[in-house]
Amino acid sequence: MHRKICSIGNSRGVSIPVDVLEKLDLSVGSDVDVKLDEDKSRIIVEPVRKKKYPKGVDREFVSQVNEFIKKYEPALKELAKK
Repeated sequence: MHRKICSIGNSRGVSIPVDVLEKLDLSVGSDVDVKLDEDKSRIIVEPVRKKKYPKGVDREFVSQVNEFIKKYEPALKELAKK
């Protein structure tokens, strides 16, 4: 589908058709990742999807585990060597 680049403040943008947004479950305010594929001279726009955790594991638990790992990283690395 053909689109033109337009000005958005000091940036430039491309409109995305509503039917495409609906198929990807995206709306105004949704996070997307913009990448440049220099080898193929193309711009890639992908939805940012929140990680889904296994049943019984929530975001708070994952946060606590990450804090533990960060706090005890040197000791954990030493234990891993044994």
